[in-house]
Amino acid sequence: MNDASPKRDLTPRGWLSRAPLSSLRQEMDQMFENFLSNTGLTSGSTDRLPSIDVSETASAVEVKTDLPGFKPDDVSIELRDGYLVISGETTEEKRTEDEKDRRYHRIERRQGSFSRSVLLPCEVHHDGIDAELKDGVLTVKLPKAPGSTSKKISIKGT
Repeated sequence: MNDASPKRDLTPRGWLSRAPLSSLRQEMDQMFENFLSNTGLTSGSTDRLPSIDVSETASAVEVKTDLPGFKPDDVSIELRDGYLVISGETTEEKRTEDEKDRRYHRIERRQGSFSRSVLLPCEVHHDGIDAELKDGVLTVKLPKAPGSTSKKISIKGT
């Protein structure tokens, strides 16, 4: 093939029409981010939820949640209809007399409340649940109920 041959556009047709809207959305997001950062807020400050990992062994389900800055008394854990519900709340730090005249340019550290619900992959014992908050990570170990086993299902291909 020589360089003089016409080049074909291989971009799927539906994508071309979305590009201008995508660019507009990025510009609008940036505009709001700039506006909110000048007020000391960020666009993601109200919808930030802690990250959660759910894993399973032969005997237990383990849920890990990132909760930096939280203390055990700030967090609530409950089982509800097959869901593990983790809620928490932090309050604004009290300002000392020296800090009353401090002017903030940006506030991003989490303050307020959150609630996450995770569907557990199997039934668990309500007794024997262990929860520990260490180094900003909440680890909840839930022993499986008898008969709650998982089975890997093989997929046939053609």
